Amino acid sequence: MNAHHRTLLRTLLLFALLPACGPIDEGSGNGEGDDFEVWLVDQSNSFGQTFGGAIHIFDGHDLEGAHASDAVAEVVPLDGAAAALCHASTGANPARPHMMLFNSTGDYGILSFVTSGHVVVFDAPSREPLACFRTELGTGGARQAHAAFPTANDAHIVVANQNGKKLERIASDYGNEAFSQDAAATIDLANCVTPSGAPCQAAGVRPDNAPICPVPLPNGQVIVTLRGGGMFVVDPSTTPMSIVAEYDLDHVAPNGCGGAIVHDTVFITSGGGTTGNLYSYAVYAFPVDGFSAANLPNTPAPVIVESDDADGRDAHGVTPAGGANTKYLWVADRGLGLMTTYDAEELEREHVIEFNDGPDDPNKLTPDLLDVNPSGDRVYASLRGPLPLSGDPHVSVGSQAGLAVFSVSDNGKDGSLTSVVPISNIDALGQDTADGHGIRVRLK
Repeated sequence: MNAHHRTLLRTLLLFALLPACGPIDEGSGNGEGDDFEVWLVDQSNSFGQTFGGAIHIFDGHDLEGAHASDAVAEVVPLDGAAAALCHASTGANPARPHMMLFNSTGDYGILSFVTSGHVVVFDAPSREPLACFRTELGTGGARQAHAAFPTANDAHIVVANQNGKKLERIASDYGNEAFSQDAAATIDLANCVTPSGAPCQAAGVRPDNAPICPVPLPNGQVIVTLRGGGMFVVDPSTTPMSIVAEYDLDHVAPNGCGGAIVHDTVFITSGGGTTGNLYSYAVYAFPVDGFSAANLPNTPAPVIVESDDADGRDAHGVTPAGGANTKYLWVADRGLGLMTTYDAEELEREHVIEFNDGPDDPNKLTPDLLDVNPSGDRVYASLRGPLPLSGDPHVSVGSQAGLAVFSVSDNGKDGSLTSVVPISNIDALGQDTADGHGIRVRLK
């Protein structure tokens, strides 16, 4: 696989364009020549600790066949070298590993810790931590690191300091393995002013500017979703970083989460899970460019692909599926426990993939975040556990923590659940506290 295809695959979080694939062959994987891994983050604390966690790393081809459920992961404990590095660098241990991303080549992993506010950069092939940073104190003395995304050009890592209501930046020079925190680049989202001169945070407009995910665009800009509704598009290359587009909650619902690019369209999901927005399912489509501070607010306007506030709904993870020329998008509903596919050109729903016996199924699987294999014929979902450790439990409780493997059919239009790979973490009380969350495919 050449460097161009690597860069395409790693353009976004979940959120990528894929190398070409041939006809789908159920059970074969069609991934010949593409060596890859699937990294799954377990948020639960390391045994006997109040910090740590683990990364489960699966060889991609072990997940392709009929025996995927038996795949054995390499486990990277986070209470060892990563915790030691963070404690030495920041004076605190990293707690609640949450989101996992890679730079454009897949050689460096970026892991955010939502509770403690740490961001750790890993050498991906060796699994060794190279640098650890901690977000600034923000609103009410709070700090978190909900997600940390590399920009498309690999020059920066943009960090969503959720409860601190700050957007922060880490300078990244992967060639020299040099990383530094850029305090001068920070945007205080609770107190800043938009390009139109309006307050960034205001009741009835953007009432709660806790940033959720900084989704990178190919042109270097970053979409920033917000917990209370609304959205910003940011230029991370300026110091401080600058807002170039502003949206209110009438145009983008609360709890914006993930994003994915299909051709020239970027899709953003908004879900439920917070006290003020218990249930919500929304999928929006935006052009990948055209965002400018010269525009009026809410421009370019999003297209609502689907919106549903019915009880139990919670749109979350999102990924293209089907290959480089796919026109299909998959979205996970972790509330009802199902997957929906969309035609990304016609902007309409195609299929609902059901794999539970209704939302009250005691054995319900809860898909959270998504990614796709290099061929586009397998979608991987992280599965939340019986004791979810982030998000409101009413939407994220699942019967089994781990990884779900979906076979893709009709070039991405449809699919089915084929395997579940469980993970486990038994604590001192005998409870299984494992809780799958961040998931990412890495090309070797």
